Amino acid sequence: MKTFSKSFLGAVSGTVLVIALLFTYNYYSTKSESHSLNHNDSSQQVVQNSKIPVQTASYPVPQNVDLTEAAQKTVNAVVHIKTEMQMRSNSYEDFFGPFRDYFGNPYHSNTFVAFGSGVIISPDGYIVTNNHVVENADKISVTFNNKKELTAEVVGTDPKTDLALIKVDANNLDYLTYGDSDKLKIGEWVLAVGNPFNLTSTVTAGIISAKARNINILGAHSAIESFIQTDAVVNRGNSGGALVNTRGELVGINAAIASHTGVYEGYSFAIPVNIVKKVVDDLMKYGKTQRAYIGVRISDIDAEFAEKKGLDGVKGIYVAGVVENSGADAAGIEEGDVILAIDGSEINSVSALMGNIAQHSPGDVIKVTVNRDDDIETFDVTLKNQDNTTALVKPANTFYNKLLGGSMQKATQEEMDNLGISNGVKIVKMDDGILRRGGISEGFIITEINGEKIKSEDDLNDAIESTKNNLVRMKGVYPNGTRVSFEFML
Repeated sequence: MKTFSKSFLGAVSGTVLVIALLFTYNYYSTKSESHSLNHNDSSQQVVQNSKIPVQTASYPVPQNVDLTEAAQKTVNAVVHIKTEMQMRSNSYEDFFGPFRDYFGNPYHSNTFVAFGSGVIISPDGYIVTNNHVVENADKISVTFNNKKELTAEVVGTDPKTDLALIKVDANNLDYLTYGDSDKLKIGEWVLAVGNPFNLTSTVTAGIISAKARNINILGAHSAIESFIQTDAVVNRGNSGGALVNTRGELVGINAAIASHTGVYEGYSFAIPVNIVKKVVDDLMKYGKTQRAYIGVRISDIDAEFAEKKGLDGVKGIYVAGVVENSGADAAGIEEGDVILAIDGSEINSVSALMGNIAQHSPGDVIKVTVNRDDDIETFDVTLKNQDNTTALVKPANTFYNKLLGGSMQKATQEEMDNLGISNGVKIVKMDDGILRRGGISEGFIITEINGEKIKSEDDLNDAIESTKNNLVRMKGVYPNGTRVSFEFML
């Protein structure tokens, strides 16, 4: 019994000693490892099990980046935009039909209000924003950072780039100067400034995540999408606001987010300022964007496409066809060529090429570098307009119809192609009249009156004058594709 007790006590003592040694070893080992992970900036290899090494890394945010000066420069040059649009109630329209005038025009007219942002680009009141912020607006109100509010007028719009230029009657305004979006680098810090959720003068920060992104939101087949992607927080109301670099220079106009919920999820997109600058200059000088075309049908190149076409690599974009009499055709570019660069800048996506060409005007000459059967060649290409000339495209002549109460112009071929129509006159401005009282908004394209196709001012006047029983039936379409039938009594 004594012998067993001694042996048992000896065993217990030895076990306690071993446990103590193991505890001490694990404590200092864990402490040493923790100290290493907390103080060593280099990558650490943590063995999760004996077969799977997991790499972890720490990337500290640079503490020498000062965004305060850029923010101070920007907040006073970014405005809050409120738009109002009158829309009629279809239920009342359907019930009273052409006889509503006999009942004192009883149908309801609802006012829809929307909000966005804009960027002042000159001291005398020019403001750039998104086309979708002011499209079809009956009234545009601009509120400055000092709470002052003014009414704005539309100078011009460009749905293909989702840009619009508006103007207020003011002077000595704070404004932003242009930067150079072509020189932006992935990882560069930027600020997004705007009015999300109606919260004025909101500043968020992020980095350039990607360039020349095409996210297919503008719809039209000839729309220009070559967005700057950032992770700066952008939400509803930020549309038309500023994206600036750390020097406070305008490098983009915020336009969209990628989201499943309708609010920010990590991806926001801005129109590059080099495209903005070109469109704004055109709208100021000509009232219409002078769009240039290279004259090729192109495709992106991936590994599968390269294998199918027998290409050695995936660099550049593939020329699937050349438009007859275009600048590319005249210069000698051929189907099967691979465009590698324009004016020395690498081109590796369709959106990158579109963004580059969007900065030019008809008549500009660019140097296009192509790979043709493993030979590198450079061509001087003279860009042309959609009619394959280098002439300036002027806004269509405007005419006024007193009865309808609106200024109109013939719809452009581009507008008709996008909407799948062959004729029409577009309402560009409205006064008090039948159209406004009926809830029709600016931008509406009249395609038919009493079964007659409307192609011009004469067509419209003739159709109205030949009306029987004083009943006018009008059909048309909005820029978003919504088709409307409208009836009224003369």
